[in-house]
Amino acid sequence: MASSLKRCFKGILIALLVLLLAAAALVYYVGAWHILFPSSQHDVKAPTLPVALESPAILLFSKTNQFRHKEGIVAGRARLAQIAQERGWAVFSTENGAVFNPDDLQRFAAVVFLNATGDMLSTEQQLAFQRWLEQGGGWLGIHAAGDGSHKAWPWYMENLIGAKFTAHIMGPQFQTARVLVEDEQHPLMLGLPSEWEHEEEWYSWESSPRVNGFHVLATVDEDSYSPVVKLFNKERSLRMDDHPVIWSNCVGKGRSIYSALGHSAESFDQSEHRKLLENALAWTLGLSDSHCPSLLN
Repeated sequence: MASSLKRCFKGILIALLVLLLAAAALVYYVGAWHILFPSSQHDVKAPTLPVALESPAILLFSKTNQFRHKEGIVAGRARLAQIAQERGWAVFSTENGAVFNPDDLQRFAAVVFLNATGDMLSTEQQLAFQRWLEQGGGWLGIHAAGDGSHKAWPWYMENLIGAKFTAHIMGPQFQTARVLVEDEQHPLMLGLPSEWEHEEEWYSWESSPRVNGFHVLATVDEDSYSPVVKLFNKERSLRMDDHPVIWSNCVGKGRSIYSALGHSAESFDQSEHRKLLENALAWTLGLSDSHCPSLLN
């Protein structure tokens, strides 16, 4: 009897261990490992920039110290590089935060945070980026650049995002919804229809960045999808009523754009999203009109 109980107990332990290992492997595979175990690693040695970096140049940054959108980062890099090549702009892509130093930043007219997450930069690197932007740089944040992993950087949250992340939909996680253009005259929206359908992992925030003075360019129609989180037979509403997904801000003499679009690889193949990204890069580079002060030239 005792030996049977021991074998049974041993079998249960082995089964639990297998399940635990499988769960850990799944978490790692989907890029969520750093949600459970976030990193605070800050790079010290800056990457070597090309000697002949053409102007205007874009710094494409995709470091992830929390959740990693693997497919979205790979596809986003390729799409942004393609747009830049077609328009004659230079791109330098890196995940090395030490590039955020005054000398290197001066070689770029725009910085893109492509699904960058977590505690990515040291205090010194944060200040270098802040001063560069306030002195006339341009910034584009894509999708996870506006999630809850950046809350330990107050200046970033107050000046570039302007809203506190709540959650993304989980019911299901990816849904097609209508994007509604609010400012059709803004350079970001030129060449785009007044509304279009886009499949996304839609984010919600505690309140609209509009209340903090940000300029809303497009919203998502909450009646065109299910803005809820469904977990363990419980449902929580993520409805905001006023639900921006693309907005801009003037930061000193610089300018910023945040777009909640861009979780999946497929989103970067969507024609309206491609046009939006092209417009956004041109705007952050200072190549189109803006109400913000002049950019670096």
